[in-house]
Amino acid sequence: MTTPEPVPRRVRVTSPRTSAARRTTAHTGTREIDEQTRVGEVYMNSLIQSQLRLALAVIAGATVALGGLPLLFLLVPATRTFAIFGVPLPWVLLGVAVYPVVYVAARIYVRQAERIETEFTEFVGRK
Repeated sequence: MTTPEPVPRRVRVTSPRTSAARRTTAHTGTREIDEQTRVGEVYMNSLIQSQLRLALAVIAGATVALGGLPLLFLLVPATRTFAIFGVPLPWVLLGVAVYPVVYVAARIYVRQAERIETEFTEFVGRK
């Protein structure tokens, strides 16, 4: 019968620099925002301003597209009497065509807002 081999003792391996000073972590943009520093405030204000500019641009575009319809009816009298399948053109434009315009404006807004937020996240994460 053979004797069992002794189990080797566990050895702890440590760095000779354990007593060295720890590195300070770089201030990231997210940390600046979390700590509500002046830099973090500037970051957040820039994000809010970008989103506000986008919202105003989309609202202005939709307003021009939809608000221009009454002007079209006023300046081009033939549009008031023109009919599509027996339905007057103003009714078709105001009752049906408005919805695709609003939908496209909303899609543009959402896509651009996501792009702004993605760029902001990448920028803040890098700093």
